[in-house]
Amino acid sequence: MEDAIHVESLTKRYRETLAVDDISFRVRRGETVGLLGGNGAGKTTTIAMLLALLVPTSGRITVLGQDMAKDRFAALAKMNFSSPYVALPQRLTVIQNLRVYGNLYSVPQLERRIRELADELDLHGLLDRPAGRLSAGQKTRVALAKSLINRPELLLLDEPTSSLDPDTGDMVRTWLEHYRAESGCTVLLASHNMAEVERLCSHVLMMKQGRIVDRGTPDELLARYNRVDLEEVFLDIARDRQAEIA
Repeated sequence: MEDAIHVESLTKRYRETLAVDDISFRVRRGETVGLLGGNGAGKTTTIAMLLALLVPTSGRITVLGQDMAKDRFAALAKMNFSSPYVALPQRLTVIQNLRVYGNLYSVPQLERRIRELADELDLHGLLDRPAGRLSAGQKTRVALAKSLINRPELLLLDEPTSSLDPDTGDMVRTWLEHYRAESGCTVLLASHNMAEVERLCSHVLMMKQGRIVDRGTPDELLARYNRVDLEEVFLDIARDRQAEIA
């Protein structure tokens, strides 16, 4: 199967700080892969380099067959990103924001696409409200709608269900499963919700201090660390407990 993401020896240094330290990984097309680690592990920096928002200190990134150092715009047109920590223009209404981003991606039949997303993510009551007056959970749903406006082939998600109540969070996870299955979209998911990762992800990359320190399917990691859930595996890695390899 062809790679959606191929990262080779990727490094990002800020003066004396080594944020990402010589990591390599692949994500196959159609997979959902979890990128896990504590605060400061390098997840957000890695995603920013995949989006060409940051220039790597060294290494190579290929996304959807494009070398991001040379042909990033060809890939970016088929990608999108969601994070509740990146604010949309606050004075614009939700529908104005979606129109702006839809036009940036030259989305055909844009008004129809906005109605579809409003139906699927329960946004109709929010469309005429300024983005700055939304609750944290509402902003998260709108950010997800923005990330889906162009029907991306590659979706990068940073804490996609942060601030959502359990019912809405489950609705969003179900919708993501449906979208991936229907579209064949590839998803790279950074999350601190281990139950979400176990549900959505076929493979997991564990980061610590800028390096990938373990990887595998959720079942492989549970067996390797002799644990019953990924939260315990996460804690073992965060606290430097050695894997109990059978």
